[in-house]
Amino acid sequence: MGAERPASPFLEHDFFLALEESGCAVAGTGWQPQHILVERCGEPIGLMPLFLKSHSMGEYVFDHAWADAIERAGGHYYPKLQCSVPFTPATAAKLLVANGSMETQLLLLQAAETLAQRLGASSIHGTFVTESEQAIAQQAKWLARYDTQFHWHNDGFSGFEDFLSTLQSRKRKAIRRERREALCSGLTVEWVTGSDLTESHWDAFYDFYMDTGSRKWGRPYLNREFFSRISAVMADRIVLILAKDGGEYVAGALNFIGTDTLYGRNWGAIRDVAFLHFELCYYQAIDFAIAHGLKSVEAGAQGEHKLARGYAPQVTRSIHQITHPGLRHAVADYLEQERRIVERNQQILDAHTPFRKDDRS
Repeated sequence: MGAERPASPFLEHDFFLALEESGCAVAGTGWQPQHILVERCGEPIGLMPLFLKSHSMGEYVFDHAWADAIERAGGHYYPKLQCSVPFTPATAAKLLVANGSMETQLLLLQAAETLAQRLGASSIHGTFVTESEQAIAQQAKWLARYDTQFHWHNDGFSGFEDFLSTLQSRKRKAIRRERREALCSGLTVEWVTGSDLTESHWDAFYDFYMDTGSRKWGRPYLNREFFSRISAVMADRIVLILAKDGGEYVAGALNFIGTDTLYGRNWGAIRDVAFLHFELCYYQAIDFAIAHGLKSVEAGAQGEHKLARGYAPQVTRSIHQITHPGLRHAVADYLEQERRIVERNQQILDAHTPFRKDDRS
């Protein structure tokens, strides 16, 4: 498996441990760890992060309609097995193997199928997998699903204005106006990372997270303890982008720093300020990425409004193994149609990026 630090912060053992030890991803919240480890001569050669789920929350790849269909037919959709990083819609390897062994990846998929039978799980779902992992899973007769996110790409920019110069004039003006208005009341912005992160920062951010999360989806997934735990062990891979009014923090965005990517995760505010969400989550993230030589910014799931702000459409992938023959047939038909729709939408989105025509590849 190797001792090198993974490119994605979400694949670090400390990240999973914080989720589990804080009580966020445990059986009591519907995320019972069932990780699969493959060993050879006592040495680990493959790992699949896996959870037994009693619901479909916190996944960002929606299968509620599938659950409703089998329940209406008298079957049971839950429990199911979920191969993912809980509450994290970021593409990263999920079939973790030594030396990229396809044979070991297939062993992990087969082991998951055996475990599903043993546990009486209706299905197995691997979300935000890599393109190569999806291809391997399809060889093993798993179903493939596509979706779209919006990512910003750093073309060697020297600063934010250099990035803006690649956009159409009216888009440049709109972004400059949004940035001015977000901070026109005297708000200032801080980047806090590494050893500068304190419990006071997390207290403030958690208030933002709870206020916005409770209104947006009813029950935020992460508790206060998680943020303390993750800060204690991964502070160098975290940056809080905070808005401050005098001596009071009023909004913030949590980001994780990968080898070459900044991952926007959670946002919240206790004050309603026009365009402040865009400033902290999108524009400041771009500023940080440029300043630190990062190649891209992944600003989370969905959000076509990101397109006008310089974030380009990117296909994301998931894999699904469904044991119920009738449901599998119906889902396979649905996914075939959905893939065509996603591919067509991707072409439309690519044609409507805000970049100047002479700068588009």
